[in-house]
Amino acid sequence: MLRRLAVTAAASLAALTTAPTALAGPLPVPLPLLGGGQTEDRLTITVENMPGVEGEYTLECHPTAGTHPRSQQACDKLDSLTTWGKDLFAPVPKDAMCTFVYGGPATAHITGSWAGRPVDATYSRANGCEISRWDKLEPVLPSAR
Repeated sequence: MLRRLAVTAAASLAALTTAPTALAGPLPVPLPLLGGGQTEDRLTITVENMPGVEGEYTLECHPTAGTHPRSQQACDKLDSLTTWGKDLFAPVPKDAMCTFVYGGPATAHITGSWAGRPVDATYSRANGCEISRWDKLEPVLPSAR
């Protein structure tokens, strides 16, 4: 009887320790916070050195709102890229091997919060890694093509 209980406890513990990997994947869409109609998914995007699209835009998701010119597409893109345990806005790693391709002087700064986490990210098109990082977020960031 005692051995059966120990085996059951070990199996239960094994199931609990493997559960987080089974839950990995896109985050659920957050519900709006109570009061005031504000959401936790609110970003301010500032674009500079990119004629025709320079300026500051707000983007709210769940529900979609703000001054971003393609807000629904931008929210959909962010939702599709959001994964539990990964920083969607992480900078290029310092030890990354990047091509020496210059994509122009455009820069962007994104602040606010997404999926319950604070965001303070800077983007440029200074090399191949930065261009790829920027392009991954289109249409949140404007297309440079």
